[in-house]
Amino acid sequence: MRIGLLTEGGYPYATGEPGLWCERLVRGLGQHQFDLYALGAAGTPRPLPPNARVARAADLGGPGTGPAARTLLERTAFGDGRAARRAYGRRERRRFVEAFHRLAAGVCGESPAGTSEDTAGPGDGEAGAALRTAFAEGLYALAELARERGGLPGALRSDDAVRTLESACRAPGARRGAAAAGLPDHLAFVEHLERTLRPLSLDWYAEDALGAADLCHAAAGGTTALPGLLAKRFFGTPLLVTEYGVQLRSHYLSAAGADRSAPLRTLLAALHGRLAAEVYGQAALLTPGNAHARRWQEKCGADRARIRTVHPGMAADRFAEVGEDEESGDPATLVWVGRVEPAKDLIALLHAFAEIRARQPDARLRIVAVPVRDPGSGAYLAHIKGLAAQLFPDEAAGAHAVGENPVTFEELGGPEAPTLEDTYASGAVVVLSSVVEGFPASLVEAMFCARATVSTDVGAVVEIIGGTGLVVPPRNPRALADACLALLREPERRHRLGAAARARALELFTVEQNLAAFRGIYLELLSHAPVRHRPGDGVPFAHPAEAHVPGSWAHKAVAAGTGAPDA
Repeated sequence: MRIGLLTEGGYPYATGEPGLWCERLVRGLGQHQFDLYALGAAGTPRPLPPNARVARAADLGGPGTGPAARTLLERTAFGDGRAARRAYGRRERRRFVEAFHRLAAGVCGESPAGTSEDTAGPGDGEAGAALRTAFAEGLYALAELARERGGLPGALRSDDAVRTLESACRAPGARRGAAAAGLPDHLAFVEHLERTLRPLSLDWYAEDALGAADLCHAAAGGTTALPGLLAKRFFGTPLLVTEYGVQLRSHYLSAAGADRSAPLRTLLAALHGRLAAEVYGQAALLTPGNAHARRWQEKCGADRARIRTVHPGMAADRFAEVGEDEESGDPATLVWVGRVEPAKDLIALLHAFAEIRARQPDARLRIVAVPVRDPGSGAYLAHIKGLAAQLFPDEAAGAHAVGENPVTFEELGGPEAPTLEDTYASGAVVVLSSVVEGFPASLVEAMFCARATVSTDVGAVVEIIGGTGLVVPPRNPRALADACLALLREPERRHRLGAAARARALELFTVEQNLAAFRGIYLELLSHAPVRHRPGDGVPFAHPAEAHVPGSWAHKAVAAGTGAPDA
């Protein structure tokens, strides 16, 4: 089977968890041929197995792409945008304006009362269905035009696009936020839309590209899945969408748009909501990584019958030695592992630990930060360190001893925490204090290490741990402290929960279960897809199966025309 794998972040160029998941999938399903279509590709690709190749790659740039880089990008990946715009004749220009008007009307139109302003659910009535239809018709009409004319970047940033968007915002029935948008909002939205729809302008839609795939598998929703939508439109190729982090949710929570005006945020939320609804509506199957992501997809109108939860697979072997040693670790040490950012609510964790120290003075807390490239993360870390210094002054055993703080800040990969295995093995209880989460991988890692956990009830936490850990409400330091103390003071209960957590993780969250699930899904989707005959493939079933069985009886049967051996 030939799989067109649409990768988030540009695998095999990307690093990080999305790249690791794609790597495991491609190497684990060696019986299939993977053609990689990498969006956002940059740098040097990692080595690929024999069953995979980079069919196409495109560096789509981003909001920070400068004018010079953007011009080079357009000319290399899309053709000269200005030249393409000037090459439009009257007929193509009219086609573009009509298509863009339908798309803009679908974005700007007011959703019916009682439904989300950005997404389209199954019960939003005829008005909501009309908006979804208008958006889809405009999207596919633009795709047809881009396929014929070789790209759209110049047109999407043209005066025609801005005027058409302004008209849709001022039209009767437009949502209130869109009607309040001014010219700066229109210009910013058109620029963002051009980046979002750049996959329409790629040269991926041909018989020797996505047209040759038996199945398109998008490793994320949103823009990443857009080529799969077009492959289904142009060639009828089934589309499978896997989301371990819902793109629409990420857009809502992104801090990048904090400085945008309210009308612009309304337009952008509507755009990504409509695109998510179209992807979910056209996908043959959706495979969210957890029930939390599944609820987001259902809220966007996805059919429950076409949703199947497939938990992400993680390598369990590296944690085996820790998980088999119940006595490892300091029985009075709490461990926190993750990215240091406000969503993790380390302030509540420190206040909870202050109460823990008041009731168990020998308790210690290790905060192990995963390295990140975000320059803004340093300010939050400095704030947390300052709070820890205020809450826990350095303690000394005597007047002539050097004090030591019961809270330590370390970085993963450093001398104190060289590996994840060493980090989890150092403590008795692993803590998660977040107020916002998707699928917290640190919990699964702690479970592989047979560690009891105390977590806040956010995201997919309850789904991950089941009954193998303690769960408390978020933003409640006292409840967090009580749960941690309960496990620190009861070693037998702690070991029992840790053993149950490891058994649950080995059953649900290994690479092997993930590969087995997708192996079956691929065969299922292909079995329901219509047979597509391509020139040079040969006629399917032109010879009976017995013709391939060795032995003279098979050849006699075929020569006799019976298709079966003589009785």
